[in-house]
Parts: sequence; structure tokens; C-alpha cells
Amino acid sequence: MKISFLGASGEVTGSCYLVEGRGLRFLVDCGMFQGGREAYGKNLSALGFDLKSLDFVLLTHAHLDHSGLLPRLTALGYRGPIYATPATADLLEVMLLDSAHIQEKEMEWENRHYHGRHAKRGYERAPLYTVAQAQVCLRQLRGVAYEEVFSPHERVRVRLRDAGHILGSAVIEVWIDGDQPHKLVFSGDLGQPGRPVLRDPALIDETDVLLVESTYGNRLHKSLEATEDELVEALHDTLHKKHGNVVIPAFSVGRTQEILFVLAKLVRLGRLGGLQVYVDSPMALSVTELTLKHQHLLDEETRGLIEWQRRHPQALQVRFVQDVQESIALNKIRAGAVIISASGMCEAGRIKYHLLNNLARRESSIVFTGFQAAGTLGRRLVDGAGSVTLFGESVPVKADIYTIGGLSAHADQAGLIGWLRGFRRAPGRTFVVHGESETARIFADEIRRRLRWTGVDVPAHGERHQLV
Repeated sequence: MKISFLGASGEVTGSCYLVEGRGLRFLVDCGMFQGGREAYGKNLSALGFDLKSLDFVLLTHAHLDHSGLLPRLTALGYRGPIYATPATADLLEVMLLDSAHIQEKEMEWENRHYHGRHAKRGYERAPLYTVAQAQVCLRQLRGVAYEEVFSPHERVRVRLRDAGHILGSAVIEVWIDGDQPHKLVFSGDLGQPGRPVLRDPALIDETDVLLVESTYGNRLHKSLEATEDELVEALHDTLHKKHGNVVIPAFSVGRTQEILFVLAKLVRLGRLGGLQVYVDSPMALSVTELTLKHQHLLDEETRGLIEWQRRHPQALQVRFVQDVQESIALNKIRAGAVIISASGMCEAGRIKYHLLNNLARRESSIVFTGFQAAGTLGRRLVDGAGSVTLFGESVPVKADIYTIGGLSAHADQAGLIGWLRGFRRAPGRTFVVHGESETARIFADEIRRRLRWTGVDVPAHGERHQLV
């Protein structure tokens, strides 16, 4: 058996792993590359292998850096099943259609904007896939519950375990029968233990081959208490001292819901009050409704908080903004608003308009609560850019920039090491993935030093490794 690392190797986006050998071929994740101008070209060339001979696809969770190229996979010829948890399947019905819609609109704008300048060169870009192609892809989804063992192939058994990252996220266990039967585990993205909303990641006791993420493998998050203090300070300073707006770039899936639950908790405790929160992401409303639909996947504290909010609907004023005109109207609000909007890395969607209207204002603040991949607009802001370009316009950065890493949906180094300690013995092979190159190397060294594991590798993009 061999595994090819087709994405999220030496970087955080584009998660995709091809396992093949002795008449078996399957894919784990099919994610979109994000960040920088080169991402479009990388996505165009990402699936340059035989797709029609794939037996099945396994999906860890719904974030686009793990699922965003599924419609392109099916449009290019894959006709088999795509297995995921029911919650992930529900989320994809929202996310993939939204992704296709955004691509169609952005390519339409870009081609119209550049048409005159590049017409003689034949310049025109097409979306990676259309809304119609995304709809076709959704028909190939197969929902499988946590802990249920299923057989996508006569030689393969699979079990999905709760990864605690976002709703429906899974650690995938794969058993492959043969002359030398062996087990593979794909961590997907692991949540931080002890954080609100979701349950802690399930522990796995053994495997022969492990792929483990390393997004925050080089650092520690602040405690939840310190994180809440930081958030309270950012909101109080901006809304009551500077009299500006707070803009929070957030993924519509997972992060937006967690921020809302944390704000509700702080209001319930009397630490915040009088908040006017606008969630400007049409997808976020659908995802929040799906979160309530799958309440059994939430932790006990969060279920209690939902009940409290239902009994006290006026305690936290939250308005979900749907249509474009209502979104545009938010630009007229000069003070007192907390605006949560997608995308989380500021690469697309309505967040760019809110940045356009608030970045140059000293009285406003931008609050980042999640990882910002290299090359993204969000990363440039976090790294201290003095100005950025939005819609062709240079915008000075005068607003305060806060980075509150403690709300991350990813486990930090301690959380990852703690999860790895759940294995009774070291895997024969451990591949450190889904981290920027230096971060992955640092985390691999920590595994060797603290757990005394051998056979720990940091694969580069495109590498193929023999498993047996």
C-alpha cells in the first residue's frame, strides 16, 4: 500500500490523501487550496490523477480546505460514494453551493473588470465548479453515524469518531484486509479539549499508520478564562471607549456559532451587556439552524446555554443579515455594532466590505479568532500590514487588530500531544500534516522528544510513501 500527499503537506489548506495498492484506491478529503494568487492555479491542477478508478472517498469534515474540491472531483469524472457523518453531509449542502455561488460571482466580476485590459490576450477565468455541478456532487454523499463500522469496499472497514473540531468533524479509522492487514488513522482537524460547544476529541488506542494535523503544533493557546478576558476587553474598549465597531471575520461553520455561544455566556455572567450583534453571512443562519438540529453532538454546557437563551431572548440581540441591501446598510453604522462575517481568512464574501469600511477607522477594531493561512488577507492583517488592497483600492490599517487564539477550533501543541498519548503504543509510521512547514517540523520533533516515537515524518507536497 502507498499513500500520496496531495495537499495540506507543508501547508494548512488543500487536504487530500490518496491511498492505493493491490486493486484498491481511495481518497481521504478533497480540500481547496486557499490563500494568495497561486491558490487558483493549484486548485486547477490539484486533481491530475485517475479519478474514475477511485473506489470511494472519505471526508473528515465540511470546512472547504477539506471538502471544497469535491464538486470538481465529481465534475471531472468521479462517480462513487463520498462518506461523511450526517452532520457533515447537512453542512455540505449549504457550504458547497455557497462556494460555487461565490466563485461564479467573483469570476464574473473579475472577468468584467479585467476584460478591456486583457481582451487581446484572451484573458478569462472560469470558476472551479458551478452551482449545478455542486448540486450533482451532493447526490453522492453518504451519511454514516459516529462509531458505526461500515465497509465501503470488500477489503475495507471504516469507523468515524468525534474529532471535536466543528459540527460533524471526524477522526477516521480505516482497517485494510490483505496478506498484511493494517490500520490507518486520519486525525482530520482536532478540536481543543475543554473548549465550549463541542465534545472533546475521541481517543484512539492503536494504529499502524497515523496522519496527524499540526496547525498549532508549535504553540499553546491561552486558557479559556484568559481568552474570555481578552474578548471582553476588546469589545469594551471598542464599543464603550472608542465608540466604534467590532468586526470579527469568522467561518460560517463552527467559528460563528462558537463566538455566539461565548458571547451569550459572557452576557449570562453579566460580563457583557447591551450588545448589538449582526451575523452578516447568509450561510451562517443555515449552519446555526443545523447546529440546533444536531444538538446531541454539543457538550452539556452548551445545551444548557441554548435553553437559557431561549428563556431570555432579549439578553443577547443577534440579527442574522440575509439580503444584500441589508448587508450594505450595515456600512452606515459608525458605532456600537459587533459584525461577524465570513470568510474567516478574509479572502471572499461580505467580510471584505466590512473591512473596507472599518480598517481605516481608529475607533474600530478587527478581532481574529482563528488561524490565518499564509498568503491570505487575514494573515497580512495579523502580521501587521500598514495597508491592504480591497477591490483595487489601497486601504490604510488604522483600526486595532486583535488576535484571540484561545477560541481556535484547533488543538494547540499540548492538546495534540495529549491526544497522541491516547495510543497504547507508537504507530509504525506517523505523518505530520496540515501545518506550515516549520510548524510541522517543530511538532514532529516534539513527538519524537516527548513521546519517544520513531518513524515520524513530515511529508512534502506530492510525496508518495510506501506503507507496508
